[in-house]
Amino acid sequence: MTKLDETLTMFKELTDANGIAGNERAPREVMKKYISPYADEIEMDGLGSLIAKKTGDENGPKIMIAGHLDEIGFMVTQIDEKGFVKFQTVGGWWSHVMLSQRVTITTRKGEEIIGVIGSKPPHILPADARKKVMEMKDLFIDIGASSKDEVEEWGIRPGDMITPYFEFNVMKNEKMLLAKAWDNRIGCAIAIDVLKALKKEKHPNVVYGVGNVQEEVGLRGAKTSTFKIQPDIGFAVDVGVAGDTPGITPKESTSKIGDGPQIIIYDASMVSHKGLRDLVIDVAEEKNIPYQFDAMAGGGTDAGSMHLTGSGVPTLSIGIATRYIHSHAGILHRDDYDNTVKLIVEVVKRLDRETVDKITFG
Repeated sequence: MTKLDETLTMFKELTDANGIAGNERAPREVMKKYISPYADEIEMDGLGSLIAKKTGDENGPKIMIAGHLDEIGFMVTQIDEKGFVKFQTVGGWWSHVMLSQRVTITTRKGEEIIGVIGSKPPHILPADARKKVMEMKDLFIDIGASSKDEVEEWGIRPGDMITPYFEFNVMKNEKMLLAKAWDNRIGCAIAIDVLKALKKEKHPNVVYGVGNVQEEVGLRGAKTSTFKIQPDIGFAVDVGVAGDTPGITPKESTSKIGDGPQIIIYDASMVSHKGLRDLVIDVAEEKNIPYQFDAMAGGGTDAGSMHLTGSGVPTLSIGIATRYIHSHAGILHRDDYDNTVKLIVEVVKRLDRETVDKITFG
């Protein structure tokens, strides 16, 4: 087994933590532990987003760097008389990736109970039904209980959180990292390491490293945290689609893991801010940091809420190309992480009042 360095240990703790939208306490505590040594002040907004503040020039512009704490998962909705658990998706799921996958149900008391997503076996399905995606309403979770009473005795109730059961792994190629919840604990990790890199650096601004809540259900925590901070510049750091697996055409995605951070020029939630985008590209080229462009007709990031706060915030979404997003497990590349941290740090160091005013009004 690969010995985990400080960064890999942080990745493991962040991704192994269970936290769907509205239930982000566990990953928030991990993020708080890692970001606190590099922040002057830690606070939360009313929904539970974590906000870490680091002051360079207290009269300088406010720069917000945000990942989101929540992962896609499920919520218990019903328990039938035989002890099978019905559930609601929390975030975007595709039925194809769910059958026979293990999950964790977390009770109110914090006990974790393992189950598996089940359905009718194919042997008793009509031939045409076998070719279709199983409808969500026909799926259930088997936790090995024999009755509704037994499930309730174990402390499971409607509203309880359900998350993918998966453990962080470094793959044979040690640059390749496999985990659940890369969407978007990787963004939280970037916010942590940007503040860490700025710890002994002079920067002409006030930097906020943020872990937003409830992104997967409508970019909700980004609305409240951005309103609280009132930043001058915003960066949303999230995963993006990797187009380097079989079956994906160049029309769908040209991104490759390991080829650098994705500059998201367009998605369903935002058209990227041209002035900020140009600055980021100029810095990347000056510092020889690899980057790639991406555009997504569907989906979005917290930038969609951030840029519409108050009178408007120049915002850019930066992605980490990740395979198999919105499934039980994804794969990303360590170099993309390192280069994204390096790029954002270099950009932050240039965001003085004059540069921000030029981006905003120039």
